[in-house]
Amino acid sequence: MKLVEAIAKRTKDLLSEKGYSMYGQQMKGGVPRSTLSDVTSIKKKRVSTDTVYQFCVTIGITLKDFFDDPIFNEVTD
Repeated sequence: MKLVEAIAKRTKDLLSEKGYSMYGQQMKGGVPRSTLSDVTSIKKKRVSTDTVYQFCVTIGITLKDFFDDPIFNEVTD
């Protein structure tokens, strides 16, 4: 699995787990919906750490919480 795929899956899982839509997350001052859409649909080949950080701040978790998931053990690129 590529890193962008793992980030996309983790982002989708956290949105669902925390009860956020992409629009709702944006309205709380987070990452723009278009950027989240690009991340979750893997339209970008790279995701900046700033984007991940802003997403985490908005949903109330740390970067450690974001990356502390078994899915990142599957990253091979």
